[in-house]
Amino acid sequence: MTLTKARLLLAASGCALMAPHAYSQENTERLDTVIVTAPGPERTADELIGNATAIPRDEIVTHLAASLGDTLDHEPGVASTFFGQGASRPVLRGLGAERVQVLTNGIGVIDASAASPDHQVASDGIDAERIEILRGPAALAYGGQAIGGVVNVVDGLIAEELPEKPMSGDIFGAYNSVSEGTELGGRAQFTTGPFVLSLSASQRDFGDYDIPGFAESDLLRSMEEMEEEDHDHEEEEDHDHEGEEHEEIRDTMENSFVDTETLSAGLSWVGDNAFLGIAIRQQTAQYGLPGHSHEHEHEHEHEDEEDHEDGDHEEEEEHEHEEEHPFIDLEQQRIDIRGGVTVNYGILTDILGTLAIADYEHTEFEAPGEPGTVYKTDGVEGRIEVGHAIGELKGAFGLQYLDKDFGAFGEESFISPTTTQSTAAFLYETREWDSGFGIEGGARFESVDYDNDVFGTNTFDIASGSFGLHQHFDSGLFLGAQLSYTERAPNESELFADGAHLATVQYEVGNPGMKEESGLNLEGTARWRGERGSVGINLFATEFSDFIYLTPGTTMHEGELVDEVDGVPVFLFVQDDATFTGGEIYGDYNVGSVLGADWYLDGSLDFVSAELDDGGNLPYLPPVSVNAGVTADWGLWELGASTTFAAEQDDPGAGELPTDGYTTLDLHGAFNLSEVGIGAPGTQFFVDLRNATDEEVRYSTSVLKDKVPAPGRNLRIGVRAAF
Repeated sequence: MTLTKARLLLAASGCALMAPHAYSQENTERLDTVIVTAPGPERTADELIGNATAIPRDEIVTHLAASLGDTLDHEPGVASTFFGQGASRPVLRGLGAERVQVLTNGIGVIDASAASPDHQVASDGIDAERIEILRGPAALAYGGQAIGGVVNVVDGLIAEELPEKPMSGDIFGAYNSVSEGTELGGRAQFTTGPFVLSLSASQRDFGDYDIPGFAESDLLRSMEEMEEEDHDHEEEEDHDHEGEEHEEIRDTMENSFVDTETLSAGLSWVGDNAFLGIAIRQQTAQYGLPGHSHEHEHEHEHEDEEDHEDGDHEEEEEHEHEEEHPFIDLEQQRIDIRGGVTVNYGILTDILGTLAIADYEHTEFEAPGEPGTVYKTDGVEGRIEVGHAIGELKGAFGLQYLDKDFGAFGEESFISPTTTQSTAAFLYETREWDSGFGIEGGARFESVDYDNDVFGTNTFDIASGSFGLHQHFDSGLFLGAQLSYTERAPNESELFADGAHLATVQYEVGNPGMKEESGLNLEGTARWRGERGSVGINLFATEFSDFIYLTPGTTMHEGELVDEVDGVPVFLFVQDDATFTGGEIYGDYNVGSVLGADWYLDGSLDFVSAELDDGGNLPYLPPVSVNAGVTADWGLWELGASTTFAAEQDDPGAGELPTDGYTTLDLHGAFNLSEVGIGAPGTQFFVDLRNATDEEVRYSTSVLKDKVPAPGRNLRIGVRAAF
């Protein structure tokens, strides 16, 4: 990591000094960007019924966090599964993990992140060209695992068009006070003739982060104190001692470090009407698992032993002390091959093919030098999409294939090895009239086959379809509505889990007899865009049949029906009907020139509620959230402030505690070096003060919300050079 950091720092210095007359293509308007993740012909976000967002490179750097979910958490309708700094997945409209498909360049990440919230996503945006978000069902194009939406990280390693300049790129570096950590990232493209070479590299080195108080929430600590009072004097003394140890975890979140490194390269041939490229990506990471301990397992194993030799006592105590700091060591190698050709023959317009081959492995260490459970995922995923036009009817049809092996090996191997094969065919069509009225719709049929070493084979034949209509008005108003039906096959954990997962303190039990999950979704949108601003609203309602979720329960263990196994509470994957309703309201406004600066305002509100058919609440739902920001741009200087208000979540699922709300304030300042002739537009020195008021933030979407708060006040100082 030291060598990579040195190279990136050297490149940053060179870029800032040698490219004073270069120009970069910064995205100044998100909504003008074509959403490549959307099916069918090229369309911008303003032309889609669903709520879609394309986040450009400069905004990714501004909001960059240690993992993907935290980077996107400020976006309307997006929350994070926050598991310390090391791992987080995006939650879209209250749906996460197995219902949000995370893609790299339109193909699945092929990792283990959907199996558990403590597993890092093998793509975090630090070296991305842009990130696209499709909220709501996207199963039509990407399968049942996208029943909640899609997050597509586009790295740009395979060029589809020749760049305008022979050399371009950007590099940034930043220091974070909250973790005394550094982050570096760089991208570059070199063009000669029809060939384009793309390179990227990134590195993070974050220590344990600061928190504004105790690690445990006030409510959890109060409950623990009440439980202690119910024990006899001898037990009370023991528990009081343990409680003191817990209360000592304050001010700094123990074992929350994260180190990551990525190296990537892509080579493309770009012709007049075709392109073909290959990219290779290597990612490694080590990160701590805060709030995670194996102590209770060892205590259970020894609770019936009456005598110990002195040597055994010392060895056990030392071993348990080490096990208080488990961590994950992760590595993935990935190869992407992508090619396309413009046909324009008969009804055919273009053909695009993508293939990804990935080898993923992570080891959960109970202590340094003591490897525990190993998770492995090897897979191949391919997709071919054929565009066509039949008169004014435009669309695409295609095929998609996945072959993946996934398994956990070791003490916590709660999922037995499983091979997944999926084959799908899809069709999407759209028609637009001169009056501004349009229709769209399509269908997808998919077969998913599981072969598990313990439970045998399962096959699911699933189907999805959608139909929508919209109207563009000359005034800038857009109205649309869409009805969709989606089906999702249960994933490996939901079917075959049977064992303790101590990172989440749950003994998970799947059900091989589960049925597919289905959802009927209705979404409406109204958007207006004028010369100086825009406003929009998306409202949705989804009726799920056989919705799968995790809830406390009982299981047979050693011939007895128990609700705990080795001191770990039992959680079952079960099915019930559920209803989700919610929406997003968002807008922006260009105030104009005031005090010599151009002023911009933006804001959003998102909300979602969900209820089971039996009247119970679903766990880990995000609260009502409001984001508001203001930016002043003097050209040479930029100043900005944003605030986030999250209401309390007082409707937790079974076995969960309510979550307090919070209000945070972030401040941003930048000196644009390009205005004084250093580097291209986008070259700047920046200072961010995140969570300026040092607010205690706990995410209701996190399984660790009562044990691991988000970082406190963070001063982030950095420089970005574009060339």
